[in-house]
Amino acid sequence: MNTENTKSLQALLDKHPVISIIPHTSPDGDAIGSTLGLYHFLKNQGHDVQLIAPTDFPDFLKWMPGAEQILIYPYQEQQAAQRIASSTLIFTLDFNNLLRAKPLTPFLEQSQADFVMIDHHQQPDTYARITYSDDKASSTCELIYRTIVALTGVEAIDEQIATCLYTGIMTDTGGFRFSLTSPETHRVVAVLLEKGADCTRIATEVLDSYTKDRLLLLGHVLNELTYLSQYRTAYMYISSKTLKQFNFRKGDTEGFVNYGLRIKEAELAAIFIENEEDKLIKISFRSKTNLDVNLLAHTYFNGGGHINAAGGSSHTSLEDTIQYFLEVLPQFLSRTDAYSKQI
Repeated sequence: MNTENTKSLQALLDKHPVISIIPHTSPDGDAIGSTLGLYHFLKNQGHDVQLIAPTDFPDFLKWMPGAEQILIYPYQEQQAAQRIASSTLIFTLDFNNLLRAKPLTPFLEQSQADFVMIDHHQQPDTYARITYSDDKASSTCELIYRTIVALTGVEAIDEQIATCLYTGIMTDTGGFRFSLTSPETHRVVAVLLEKGADCTRIATEVLDSYTKDRLLLLGHVLNELTYLSQYRTAYMYISSKTLKQFNFRKGDTEGFVNYGLRIKEAELAAIFIENEEDKLIKISFRSKTNLDVNLLAHTYFNGGGHINAAGGSSHTSLEDTIQYFLEVLPQFLSRTDAYSKQI
């Protein structure tokens, strides 16, 4: 965070505002970790602050310190709406377009509060009074770390904050494997460990907490995996019928798409998940090297994200969505120099 933004943010905080912190819909580890990290920091500074999630989040994140204080909109609609309406300062974390916070979008659009966006995705919108956006950062948690240090110094980071931020960095970097994991990321993580983050416990809580149904679902999905050797692409799909068969709970498919990239030759992985409630197909893409799946998601599937991790959606059937993906895949790959000679 630059000096100008730091001064502007401190001036807003000096007014002792009523603060709400909002992550994106279907919050992941980085969204929950960054919002909880900021929540604890602001509470420690004596601020009136509330965290409001647009939708529920996975059970494997609910052990995090402060998670029980989160208002979850579908379960506490009136309380969440009233809090947003009364807020004078709203932080939006890990997303950069208010449409990414459905069903809270209308309340946020109507709010008269000052907005602060802290995010690491590409193409940020312009709704915020203060925008701290860095698409080269490993995670929003890394940006929250920088924000805290810029405001008050590293001394303000306690064990709770360190635990939340480490969790978000670990999950959003794929266990420190993804390309945006920089030397600076490791320096931040070193400080978080020094401040009390327990890396063994965090990894166990997040990665080794599968239910039997979730593990069986993963086995089923991997058994149906398709690998297109000519395109070095692996894809998987999950129907709503299959989700019901394995007693799906929110978060159960988190990370499944990454298994496609465990094929040695694979450069692109995709998963298509039928969401019967929202009447759409949720799509996740992952890639190796410089293959830009943000371009794939943005161009063909109404989505976006990062070069190596992006998502989108489709309102056609699961079968038609996969067929469309197979039709546009050669077009997409031919747009990149690395693949144009192979298609």
